[in-house]
Amino acid sequence: MTTDRADLTIKALRTGHDELASLVRGFTEDDLARPSGASEWDVSQVLSHLGSGAEISLAVLEGALNGTGSPDGDFNPSVWARWDAMTPAERAAGFLEADEVLVLRYEGLDAPARADLRIELGFLPAPVDVATAAGLRLSEFAQHAWDVRVGFDSTATLAPEATEPLLDQTASLIHFLAKPAALDGRQVALAVRLISPDRSFGLDLGDAATIGDTPAQPDALLTAPAEWWLRAVTGRHAPDHTPASVVLTGDAITLDDLRRVFPGF
Repeated sequence: MTTDRADLTIKALRTGHDELASLVRGFTEDDLARPSGASEWDVSQVLSHLGSGAEISLAVLEGALNGTGSPDGDFNPSVWARWDAMTPAERAAGFLEADEVLVLRYEGLDAPARADLRIELGFLPAPVDVATAAGLRLSEFAQHAWDVRVGFDSTATLAPEATEPLLDQTASLIHFLAKPAALDGRQVALAVRLISPDRSFGLDLGDAATIGDTPAQPDALLTAPAEWWLRAVTGRHAPDHTPASVVLTGDAITLDDLRRVFPGF
């Protein structure tokens, strides 16, 4: 089994960590208290979420490697409570340490482990491979790193190194991310053309949401940077953070409709 997807994802985790860490090391108390791209969190709370997530992800990975399985149900709440009690400065320092340890552990996996290890995540019906587990962490990391950066730069974009590996897993998550009931019963077949990297596919919004082949006669066409699409499906699509290169043609659906379909979480 090839390890290319796992390798690419782990490399993106390293690049993402190094870039965000370089910013965090320079943050002042005022910086940590700034509003982030996550509407209910300041910057320190986003770092707390990333740091606690790294700690939990490491425990799950270690359980798979050691054959002991995932931690019991009390583990995650205990981690969250400890991070919630930290000061903003402690959250920043804790993030730097916890995420570095997780990335190092992923980097230390040899080729057989990257290909054959199976990891029980608890919220999926079956254990997943390293590429999938690391990809879910990359999605969480990249989106929340954007939440941090956009607090200082309204034109921030998703990290380029994360965009390509994350595109490949969006189709499997679209049923969770999309709320097509927001269209009040309308059925829309949307053609999607992404740029950098280029992708073309169809998004069918009916009773459920599915991604498939580009429809021959779509109701509308969305052309957008790939990084914006990844932000949009997780709710990071406010007009202030939507570049002019995002174009939706056709009368069946509007960008505001899409924002309701993808409210984030």
